Amino acid sequence: MNEQLLQKRLGYQFSNAALLQQALTHRSHSILHNERLEFLGDSILNCVVASLLFDSFADIDEGDLSRVRANLVKQQSLYEIAQRIELSQFLRLGEGELKSGGFRRPSILADTLEALFGAVFLDAGFEAARNVIKLLYAPVLAAVDPTTLGKDAKTLLQEFLQSKKIALPQYNVVATHGAAHNQEFEIECLVPKLEIQVFGTGGSRRAGEQAAAKLALDTALALLERTPAARKGKPRTAQLKLAGIATVQSDAASETRKSAGTQKIQADADLGQKSAVSTEPVAPNHHPKTA
Repeated sequence: MNEQLLQKRLGYQFSNAALLQQALTHRSHSILHNERLEFLGDSILNCVVASLLFDSFADIDEGDLSRVRANLVKQQSLYEIAQRIELSQFLRLGEGELKSGGFRRPSILADTLEALFGAVFLDAGFEAARNVIKLLYAPVLAAVDPTTLGKDAKTLLQEFLQSKKIALPQYNVVATHGAAHNQEFEIECLVPKLEIQVFGTGGSRRAGEQAAAKLALDTALALLERTPAARKGKPRTAQLKLAGIATVQSDAASETRKSAGTQKIQADADLGQKSAVSTEPVAPNHHPKTA
């Protein structure tokens, strides 16, 4: 295990190597494990990320800053950073955890990363820990959108429609499947003005609504990205295709209408020809006079 490589990725060299060892040690490996360091690192992480967000987004209010911070310090975000620096290869795990794949477990990797922050703090103080966190979070902060991060699909869809002065979506339970203890809900989401009708499924009504809202938002964005002129001239069936509704019948109906239109034109033409024939002058019949 090359701990020098890990320190290089952290941008920090430990003075006390024992702190680094402890930070990497899971409770399944040794009595001297990293859970207390994790507790310390969690508090430091929250403080540093709050400071970084405060400096980076001057126009965002405290409510949105809190929402973004919560999403940046949650387990999934820490796990993704741990994956980026390949933290799993440096973990010290017990035999049982090794066999069960603990080095891939998001909770273990996220906790170990927080323990490293706590270890840096004890080794060199707050500023050193801040520098490590700032380095690791730099790519995350560069890509974050504070207006949307952490908002669920229903909220994003509602805000999007309100910004376009479009009425809020309608959610309806279409069906439920499965046994009572393991039901799956099928939810319909309607945005009448955009002619959007989509369906989502989930293990609860809320989960189904979220899935349907995500699909409706994607569809609405696809529709409204087009120019107003293009949208105005686009037939309903094309919009329904974007909404994920089968349009085979609509297309067939369109062909039927085309065929009917062609037949009508032909019929009109035939009628015109007949009319032309019937209006030609007819010579009177001549009968010889009898003596």
